Amino acid sequence: MPSATPSAVLHADQALQLDHQLCFALYSTSLAMTKLYKPLLSELGLTYPQYLALLALWEHDGLRVSDLGARLFLDSGTLTPLLKRMEAAALVRRERSPEDERSVRIHLTDAGRALKVRAAAIPGCILQATQCSLGDVVELTRRVQALRNQIGCLAATPANAT
Repeated sequence: MPSATPSAVLHADQALQLDHQLCFALYSTSLAMTKLYKPLLSELGLTYPQYLALLALWEHDGLRVSDLGARLFLDSGTLTPLLKRMEAAALVRRERSPEDERSVRIHLTDAGRALKVRAAAIPGCILQATQCSLGDVVELTRRVQALRNQIGCLAATPANAT
């Protein structure tokens, strides 16, 4: 891990202040975003994780469960119950691959595909609620994704293994 220059280091008392924590800023923002989505998604009968799964499936219908989990950063223990609830709501169907019975693909139903039309207004509502320009949101999204990817790379290195 690169060492910080003295001018970039906060004093110990400052470094441990809640409002100086990147993790808290990201966590509390995530909570606020989820809260912002909640009424919009409840009109569609969806939870936030179900919405994320649908977004991925609207891009690529028929994903393998493992690929969907990787795309959403969810493990199978979280994803399987989510998909079972979506299947019970007739939004998706799970289908074993004829080539490899261990592989399960997720396909949208007509109802799952139809929700895309109803969900089309959600990004605009969220953009308006942020009171940011589209360019600012695109740049912020890019930077947060880069941070996520960098942390993912760091977490996988042997020096960070416990």
